[in-house]
Amino acid sequence: MTHRFDRDYWQRHWQPTAGHRPGSMAGNPPNPYLSRETAGLAPGTALDAGCGAGAEAIWLATRGWRVTAVDIAVEALTHAADRASAAGLTGPPLRWVEADLTGWEPGVGFDLVTTHYAHPAMPHLAFYRRIGGWVAAGGTLLIVGHLHTPHPGGHGHHHPAEATVTLADITAGLDVAEWEIHTAEEHHRGIPGPGGRTVALHDVVVRATRRP
Repeated sequence: MTHRFDRDYWQRHWQPTAGHRPGSMAGNPPNPYLSRETAGLAPGTALDAGCGAGAEAIWLATRGWRVTAVDIAVEALTHAADRASAAGLTGPPLRWVEADLTGWEPGVGFDLVTTHYAHPAMPHLAFYRRIGGWVAAGGTLLIVGHLHTPHPGGHGHHHPAEATVTLADITAGLDVAEWEIHTAEEHHRGIPGPGGRTVALHDVVVRATRRP
């Protein structure tokens, strides 16, 4: 089955029957690359593009960032707001926005723009160029993406070619006259999945600073 990654798809994905099953993304901790890649940054304004259940946005807010967290699915934002409330975060410095990132415009630049495994209804490289345009001068772009590979056992899912990216794809799209690249890495890791199995991930991590 080929996914369209549109609003209807993500609304279905985040329905409570799917969102609360063991191993789902609704209860995942923050992405491990976030703490490493932001360790040397002074907290400022941040945009979490495709925030899902809000783990990364909440983590940033608890560390002094003023976060705008955007997702296309209201169900995801409901999970996220519940998690934020449980963590004692209500209102500023954390703002939840329901929007389609392929058309939405923030109207301001951010000190940090980050995205973790977002699957927009547009080719990924175009999406990264789009959100990169929202980074303020001297600010940071942090991309964590999937490099999809075929599942040996077959899970009935097929990711279109534009939904997978390589390190070379991303870095080639960052003009060296405009960006200084600090991190450009690929990693393999495993996370707990349904039924106690381990899900293998091939991650692409890129961090770059927009030149003043």
